[in-house]
Amino acid sequence: MNGNNNVSADDWRRHGQEHFLKGVSLMSSRYYPYNENWEHDHCEFCGKKFSLCTNDLNEGYSTKDGYHWICKECFNDFKDEFDWYIENNNSSPLSGM
Repeated sequence: MNGNNNVSADDWRRHGQEHFLKGVSLMSSRYYPYNENWEHDHCEFCGKKFSLCTNDLNEGYSTKDGYHWICKECFNDFKDEFDWYIENNNSSPLSGM
């Protein structure tokens, strides 16, 4: 276990994500809206904004359907606890991940 993965049980970012994100497959990806009516999403843990705008997060980890997004920092903090599996996404790989 990495030092970053010792997240306390009362960490402010926790709010039941284990019910829908525990053990799921994720892809490292450039942000894309879930559907044509959405312009942004938020990290499922810390709430940072993902969008196509320059000032927002443009890369991170998403579920295969693109519905749930996780920023790099929260991914690193929770990856061992949540047992995420990273799938290859050759269309939009992230550097340094």
